[in-house]
Amino acid sequence: MSKMTRRTFLAGSTVIFVGGCATPGAGNAKPRKTSANDKLNIAGVGAGGKGNTDVRAVSGQNNIVCLCDVDDKRAAETYTLFPNAKKYKDFRVMLEKEHKNIDAVTISTPDHMHAPIAMACMEMGKHVFVQKPLTHDIFEARRLMETARQYKVATHMGNQGHAGEGVRRVTEWMEAGVIGQVHTVYCWTNRPVWPQPVAKPTETQPIPETLDWDLWVGTAEMRPYNQCYLPHNWRGFWDFGCGALGDMGCHIMDPAYTSLKLGLPISVEAEQEGNTDYSGPKWSMITYEFPGRGSMPPVKLIWCDGGKEPPFPESVPMEERAKLGDSDKCGTLFIGDKGMVTCDTYGDSPRLVPYAKPNVPKRLPTSPGHYVEWIEACKGGEPAKGNFDYAGPFTEMVLLGNVAIRAGQKVDWDSEAMKVTNVLEANKYIKREYRKGYKS
Repeated sequence: MSKMTRRTFLAGSTVIFVGGCATPGAGNAKPRKTSANDKLNIAGVGAGGKGNTDVRAVSGQNNIVCLCDVDDKRAAETYTLFPNAKKYKDFRVMLEKEHKNIDAVTISTPDHMHAPIAMACMEMGKHVFVQKPLTHDIFEARRLMETARQYKVATHMGNQGHAGEGVRRVTEWMEAGVIGQVHTVYCWTNRPVWPQPVAKPTETQPIPETLDWDLWVGTAEMRPYNQCYLPHNWRGFWDFGCGALGDMGCHIMDPAYTSLKLGLPISVEAEQEGNTDYSGPKWSMITYEFPGRGSMPPVKLIWCDGGKEPPFPESVPMEERAKLGDSDKCGTLFIGDKGMVTCDTYGDSPRLVPYAKPNVPKRLPTSPGHYVEWIEACKGGEPAKGNFDYAGPFTEMVLLGNVAIRAGQKVDWDSEAMKVTNVLEANKYIKREYRKGYKS
């Protein structure tokens, strides 16, 4: 495996090749300078589903000039909302033909296509907003972070809770020592709510006329079309998605990652049921071990999914457990040496356990809005709080849970070498091979 430290990208091309041709403008592209009053020309890659939400959210006073989706039926509503936007199925064709007309791009596709699309856009000097998880693989997360720095583009990851008041309040409380030194964090979710684990489909079904199946498969190994993958269930297949962690990890773990300045773990261990080489498990319970950070002690973070209840210690009263997290059975519990704090999925509704709110002055400024942060950054303002310097390492931390699931045993992580040191076979999950026609 190529070595790439956390701060320096040392290996691999910075150009995505398609059919032997480099991405137009790669290597010398620069973002177009815009002022706060200028309208951005924005393209959306992934126009259906979450893509519809993202495109509408950034339209505002900006121009939606291009929309790209591999399925015309899935994108039909967004196409109707923006009838003047040019329509494409292949993001590479769109960039080749429209690169002079595009300032920024939203990327709202299945996980496995986030990195190649974002790379191609940044290399052409385009600002990018990428849905969570930032990438499918750890190698890709490192690479996107370095490429964003290289091309000086405005970046943002789509975990909206990071712009919320909840994460800010939790951070202020932790800095104020409201519950003392935090040593344990529990995070839990009801995901997966899609089929998982799933056997490899054997039936070949007719490809819908509106869908370009080859483009949807993208960097993954080609296989016959089967409706079991679309439109949502791809999350449960390792080739396309990142399972429950990919769906909710960047939401639920953000309050802990941000407020405790967790950084990267030194080891990760997973219990699970049903995982295969093709599909993720029915449930998993993952333990992340973080070293001390400055004056803060080591932290153990336990992630539970599939409806698995965390192994709460006796210090959590039974009558309080039903009040933790939110009504969707998702949430976080911080345990310190002087008390406990819980919050909901996106860091919302933070409160002490038993219920109370500490008297800590508000210090951190309110965000102008998750999407507004990125728009303002594209126009020369302050970097969005969810930029890739934050989102890259955070995504790496989240995805290490999947490495542990797939490795089947505890993995020790050397972050500088980007390498599992005790289970060498697990390193194949750090960087996957792209299908011919895409270069990683």
